Amino acid sequence: MASARDIRRRIKSVKNIQQITKAMKMVAAARLRRAQERAIASKPYTDKIKEVLTSVAANIRDASHPLLEVREVKQTAYLVLSADKGLAGAYSSNLMKEVLPQVRGRDNAKLVTVGRKARDYFKRRGYTIDGEYTGFTEKPSFQDAVMLAQLMAEKFAAGEYDEIYLVYTHFYSPINQKPTTIKLLPLAGIGEGDQTPQTEYLFEPSAAEVLGLLLPRYLETVIYGALLQAAASELGARMTAMGSATDNAQELISKLTLNYNKVRQATITREISEIVGGAEALK
Repeated sequence: MASARDIRRRIKSVKNIQQITKAMKMVAAARLRRAQERAIASKPYTDKIKEVLTSVAANIRDASHPLLEVREVKQTAYLVLSADKGLAGAYSSNLMKEVLPQVRGRDNAKLVTVGRKARDYFKRRGYTIDGEYTGFTEKPSFQDAVMLAQLMAEKFAAGEYDEIYLVYTHFYSPINQKPTTIKLLPLAGIGEGDQTPQTEYLFEPSAAEVLGLLLPRYLETVIYGALLQAAASELGARMTAMGSATDNAQELISKLTLNYNKVRQATITREISEIVGGAEALK
């Protein structure tokens, strides 16, 4: 049985950990509010550019653009948006569970990772990493999205990839985030299906030229929105995980305090018994 001194040391260490987790929860909560506002603010722009792009595509009979080219799939790329840091509960593991079934056993699957977690996870398992980017997962900028969009567009246009998927975590609430996979390229579905333009547009100089300018912007906007969603999801998962860790630490402290009191009481009782026994022996 542990001594009273050992239990006191354990209580002190758990209290120190509790202070750290509580501080991390507060920091994540403060940053989550800003990240959530950015993610919400980007959605109307994404919806509007998609509406305009749909309208442009509807006005062109035979749209021709490298990003619209559909060809035989020989190489598939996955752009995976993960985290640079841990201590976010099951955030990273859930994302890997989303990606792994899609790339397992496929020699033609390539990975472009954003964040250290995805890079390290797939490198340890021997998967091919065509590109790795770190350092901006918690605070992504639009320039980060432009860089990724240009990279994906260039590799697709050059024929290195025949289709590209974007894998990220969609933010619903601080306790609800869902890993999501969407098809990034080719943009063959624009203007098809039952999507009808809500507004009529006049295009100058022509709808075809406007389409050529809008497609890269649309790609950048989609990736930027996904980066913001992933950042908010990471902070929400970290806030929840650190809140649970703080509560668990408090519960552990209560149990250790109770155990400490029992050990202390037993020690006092034993000492009293020894004193009484010694006094009786002297009679």
